[in-house]
Amino acid sequence: MKKLFLLLAIFICTNSLFAQKTITDTINSQKLGEEREIKISLPPSYSKNKTQKYPLLVLLDGDFLFDPFYGTLSYGYYWDDLPEVIIVAISQNKNGEREYDSATDGETGLPTEKGEKFFEFIGMELIPTIQKNFRTAPFRIVAGLDVTAGFMNCYLYKDDPIFNAYISLSPELPVGMEEQIPERLAAITKNIFYYHCTADGDLKKMRARVQAMDTEIKKINKPNLNYRYEDFKGASHYSLVPHAIPSALYQIFSVYQPISTTEFQEKIAVLPSGYVDYLIAKYDVLEKELGLKLQVRMNDFKAIEAAIIKNKAYNEFDQLAQLASKDYPKTMLADYHMAQMYEKKGDNARAVKSYMKAFQMQEIGDLTKDMMINRADELKASLPKKGQKVEETPVEEIPAETPTETPAEEKKQE
Repeated sequence: MKKLFLLLAIFICTNSLFAQKTITDTINSQKLGEEREIKISLPPSYSKNKTQKYPLLVLLDGDFLFDPFYGTLSYGYYWDDLPEVIIVAISQNKNGEREYDSATDGETGLPTEKGEKFFEFIGMELIPTIQKNFRTAPFRIVAGLDVTAGFMNCYLYKDDPIFNAYISLSPELPVGMEEQIPERLAAITKNIFYYHCTADGDLKKMRARVQAMDTEIKKINKPNLNYRYEDFKGASHYSLVPHAIPSALYQIFSVYQPISTTEFQEKIAVLPSGYVDYLIAKYDVLEKELGLKLQVRMNDFKAIEAAIIKNKAYNEFDQLAQLASKDYPKTMLADYHMAQMYEKKGDNARAVKSYMKAFQMQEIGDLTKDMMINRADELKASLPKKGQKVEETPVEEIPAETPTETPAEEKKQE
């Protein structure tokens, strides 16, 4: 592994920050009694964000699953729909290793002989090595196809499974698993994401057992189980894979995505209050469940701003400004929100002061110095001249601005 980490260091120093860093090497396993080839792919921002930790995705059948997962994640990174992750792909198809790696007992369905050694290799050697040498978040995903997909379910037999999310692509289930996995999912107390699928062109015997397991899992009613099953029409055992991967990843990382039009309309705008609390809770979940500590996106600030205006909850601008001051302290965002609050409440004098203060700060997103000075000048015209008394308009009579369009996702800024 020394060569691996040396080469990775070279890649990090020399490659573009916007390119994924990938290297293939071997890991010497005492459990397997052999060297096993692995491929490690680091996120584009890994060398730039020195303190950021990243979820870990372990791919069984890494020889052919790496590329479709890599492609989907790269596309998601670009649009900021999916988080950056560290991918570790295990080679299992050089000499037919996947069959003995996935060996299970014919009566118990538990890993046996070389299958047990491979099971321990992942949990006791591979993951600890990756954790020691790379900045991994505590959130881990595992994925596999047919026999490896069935085998990875064995980690759910542990009281505290080492993986948080499972992507099971057309699994070939060991004996008894269609009954045992639903029982385990019902018993596990930690948050679990579970995705599995089949297709109408899949092998009939495998398909029937996957469908039977789905029937049992759907009987589970637990908030800590995030479950999805898909049955693809017109697909085969192999062609279902490129359909399933983005579906599974977007299920697991749904909370990561910027506030969409649907989320705004169905979950935020309908709230009677607590719009900023909703935003704070969204990012708290990212940190607690996925181990990702992120700045609140500008798109999400704009969404909450629109909800506040739509529902005339102008006092919430104060709390939104505090959040903006925390995440973007040198920018005009916080003062802009305070100016919005004063303006909507009819306190134009304070609004002007806040717009002028914002003018002195750094521009951010679509907020510019010209915008701040122009808005301040417009409001100054409404202020009473010296010695002139002007009657203020009651707050409840001030018309609210209802956005004609809900917030749209913005391409992330590199």
